[in-house]
Amino acid sequence: MIALRQSRSMQETAMKTLTDHLTQYAAYHQDSRNVATHFVGIPMIVLAVTILLSRPQWQMGALLLSPAVLVALGSAWFYARLDARFGIAMAMLLADSLAASQWFAAQSTSVWLGWGIGLFVLGWAIQFLGHYYEGKKPAFVDDLVGLLVGPLFLVAETAFHFNMRTDVRDEIRRRLGSVPAPAGVAA
Repeated sequence: MIALRQSRSMQETAMKTLTDHLTQYAAYHQDSRNVATHFVGIPMIVLAVTILLSRPQWQMGALLLSPAVLVALGSAWFYARLDARFGIAMAMLLADSLAASQWFAAQSTSVWLGWGIGLFVLGWAIQFLGHYYEGKKPAFVDDLVGLLVGPLFLVAETAFHFNMRTDVRDEIRRRLGSVPAPAGVAA
């Protein structure tokens, strides 16, 4: 019975569109203070995860593989399947995070763990502060995929701010019952 529920949940997640995921996530992030904390906390968490997963490393020819690379590749594939343009942006950001993480992985164990754990804890503390302002629980509590959608939400919000992907922004607002901003006005 549990396996059947998990299978259904995975199928429902797999069938969601970009707009479905972003709308569900946005419903938990309507307070501007909460969104602002996410612009600080989420990058810290992403970097922390890539730092912590950057060990061990395996040399595969010219490639240096680690759990961080494997998770980033899987995440980039998820983003690219949702939307090519956002997928490219997310892949570039993940590549930057992986590159920065290599420096930490090459340091002593105490430096590697100190930065990884420190950024992770501080990033989540900032996130939970935002949800205190919002008065709502984090989106991942109801759907673990929200952990992947969070970074994508930031990329989408940045695009919306610069009046890019207004079709996606307007559909999210329509689904949430928000009135779209007048043409030429950034979100």
